[in-house]
Amino acid sequence: METSRINDPRTLPGAPAAGCDVVTVPARQGLEAVDILRRGPGDAVGPVLHDDGGDTLGFLVPPGTAAAWDLPGSTCTETDGRGATLAPEPPVAGSDWLLPPGEADLATDPAVLREALGEAARMIKAADSCR
Repeated sequence: METSRINDPRTLPGAPAAGCDVVTVPARQGLEAVDILRRGPGDAVGPVLHDDGGDTLGFLVPPGTAAAWDLPGSTCTETDGRGATLAPEPPVAGSDWLLPPGEADLATDPAVLREALGEAARMIKAADSCR
């Protein structure tokens, strides 16, 4: 997968503001990634969903991300502008906002998310090997 940064790293040129794809990861890795992104420069993390069971987190990413997403241990669901929106109500039944729109208005840059998820996986692996 090739990714590139653009002027606003959280939106793709010509992307509709209403729809986003969703990258879903295990909650432990996702929470680590949120921490990594929030410690970074600027507003690196967009809205994030969590399921009611607490098993997964979903990062809203620009529409079209799913077509090229291939990070092992995660999935990216294409919404074609339907479903995942930046509305106050969670777009998926059985979920709630960890970082709601308003606190994080724009989608997360897929390249930045990929880096944070990789770093989170390495941190978890290192922590687990110390047990």
